[in-house]
Amino acid sequence: MPEPAAWRYQKIIKPLFDLPAPHRVLKGGRVLTCVEDEVIEDGFVEIEHGQIKAVGRSADLGETSAEVIDCAGLTIMPGLINSHAHLAWDGIHDLARQSMDDAPEISAYKSAANMLKSLRAGVTLVRDLGMNTANLFAKQAVEQGIFPGPRLLVCGQAIVQTGGHTYWCCREASGADEMRRAVREQVRGGADLIKIMACHDTLEFTDEELAAVIDEAHRNGLPITAHATYDACIKRVAEFGVDCIEHGGSMSDATIQLLLDKQIPIVTTFAPLVMQADEVVARQFNIPEWKIAERKKAIANPARYQGLQNAAKAGVPIAFGTDAGSPAVGHEVVAPELKFMVQLGLKRDNYDALRSATIVPARISRMADKLGTLEAGKLADVIVIDGNPLETLDALERVVMTFIGGKRMIGVGG
Repeated sequence: MPEPAAWRYQKIIKPLFDLPAPHRVLKGGRVLTCVEDEVIEDGFVEIEHGQIKAVGRSADLGETSAEVIDCAGLTIMPGLINSHAHLAWDGIHDLARQSMDDAPEISAYKSAANMLKSLRAGVTLVRDLGMNTANLFAKQAVEQGIFPGPRLLVCGQAIVQTGGHTYWCCREASGADEMRRAVREQVRGGADLIKIMACHDTLEFTDEELAAVIDEAHRNGLPITAHATYDACIKRVAEFGVDCIEHGGSMSDATIQLLLDKQIPIVTTFAPLVMQADEVVARQFNIPEWKIAERKKAIANPARYQGLQNAAKAGVPIAFGTDAGSPAVGHEVVAPELKFMVQLGLKRDNYDALRSATIVPARISRMADKLGTLEAGKLADVIVIDGNPLETLDALERVVMTFIGGKRMIGVGG
């Protein structure tokens, strides 16, 4: 394994935010464990020492000395995982200009605000895929107890060829050696994964550069994910050995088979399309009328998503991501993404959609032994919802409690 980031050598006497994690029982609610389609009506989840101690029917709980929280009429389920977000983007201002103009201090404040929004939305893990280096410092702030936030998996700066797609917020590099250097810089900063921008209108990176950046990530023990939005790009990065596809798009049957053979998942990001197609929402964010009309056509055209639909039907794992921070997409936006996944048939029903934001991304991020389901022994990342998301995913907009490692997070609930 590579050397830890410099901040990990710091001695912490006491976190600034040192939240308690007492022995608790969430009792009387509908428990969605996200283990297949399991539903426990009038169930309980017992939390102790930051872990889930037991899950079952309330009638089987027996006497307990734990603090009991009445969850009658509520839904208890695993915390949500947003696998594609940008904490330092606010969803309001021009992406390029805020990337180039925001002072590091403003990026830090935006990240802090968006972490609170995430917690209030029941998001307990964010996979931040870059906006300059702000995510590295957000991760430090959370892990050192400087500021409350979700668990973070961060890429540092996404890596792009010089002048490539969104070069204004990425680490530009040219040549195989410079690609390796760019990876090593993110590793030194404490990145959990590497992200590359593999295409926009054209394919990016030479073969030598692509091979080098993927090899260097894997040499350092990190997974590598690729922004890839059409068949030629998806096929190319899959052949070269990336571990995950961001966004996805048109795909041939041969490319889908390649993803299956190599067990490469896709993180879809429909929220920008969906939110910008909503006239009321879009106009609040000054989305131009031509863009609203374009987005409306896009979400009304099923043929546009045939590749993703075919991939899902074939068994390619599809995970929830919102591209949070993109125009009109706040970090609290959850339900619109999941609803669109069901509408398109990428997920067969609401429970399948919920698993795309729990156990599926936990597997993608190699954390399924710790997160993603409500099972004894796993970390107590749990949310409580006022309503039943199996009936309507809009219930996810009414999160009343969020726990991370058994700690009830600031700004959530009573």
